[in-house]
Amino acid sequence: MCTAITYNTKNHYFGRNFDLEYSYKETVTIAPRNYPFKFRKVKNINSHYAIIGMSYVTDNYPLYYDAINEKGLGMAGLNFPNNADYKEEQNDKDNIAPFEFIPWILSQCANIEETKELLKKINIVKINFSDELLVSPLHWIISDREQSITVECVKEGLKIYDNPVGVLTNNPTFDIQMFNLNNYMNLSTEPPINNFSKKLNFDIYSRGMGALGLPGDLSSASRFVKATFTKMNSLSGTSESESISQFFHILGSVEQQRGCVHMGDNKYEITIYCSCCNLDKGIYYYITYENSQITGVDMYKENLDTDTLISYDLVKGQQILMQN
Repeated sequence: MCTAITYNTKNHYFGRNFDLEYSYKETVTIAPRNYPFKFRKVKNINSHYAIIGMSYVTDNYPLYYDAINEKGLGMAGLNFPNNADYKEEQNDKDNIAPFEFIPWILSQCANIEETKELLKKINIVKINFSDELLVSPLHWIISDREQSITVECVKEGLKIYDNPVGVLTNNPTFDIQMFNLNNYMNLSTEPPINNFSKKLNFDIYSRGMGALGLPGDLSSASRFVKATFTKMNSLSGTSESESISQFFHILGSVEQQRGCVHMGDNKYEITIYCSCCNLDKGIYYYITYENSQITGVDMYKENLDTDTLISYDLVKGQQILMQN
């Protein structure tokens, strides 16, 4: 499962934990402005906004997990099993396969308002990328510098939610996740007040007791609450270093450690990578499960007017600075 967040300081940041029990050999991939995006049911887009993100490239096509474009719009797809319900083709709609959804939006839209207009015409259809790569059940968070939305294709149709917390995990549906936050309105960053009984005296025996009841398990519903509480109360300086450090600390509060979620056959879900994208500067930062050093790829240090994908293999080996 996964967790995605947004975070604002002087600049605006967008990223996610990618939690899974195996890797597809992901790379940080830049689709320059003239790389031809081919779509199964709509016209190809040969000229578009440049995009940088994490993807699995196969047949020269980037299957993006999360990405941002040069205009400062970010998008991530997260697992949504048993709820995602893709539709049959419709003649009066733009029929987009789930694996095409991120490039379809990021290649054309500069902000959330333009995204909402494009979404009015979209029909997400059940099309496999190939016989080996079947369709994945997903929902999406899309963010610009000012706001976020969640997009879910369910049995009732395409649902578009304003996302005021800038957080997304997995199941249940987003409306239920938001309603569930009502159960935690008593949490606080301050020491607790005795509302239990005026006849009893209690000791504040530890720091952090104002957040007693904050979920700590690894389920998607609990991660939504914890990531939201952590993000909404996070403070940092405004420098790039302080901002991205805090971003990774927020994601670190809900990361998956090997051994804690058993998937069977000696497989365990882990946080394969964490990403943090600067929406203003077009920089994609990441860490991996084995490498906690932050690595960055700056899209503007590449030629963005070419037609060829640019990919960087992940630095996965642990980087240790010895001081003696």
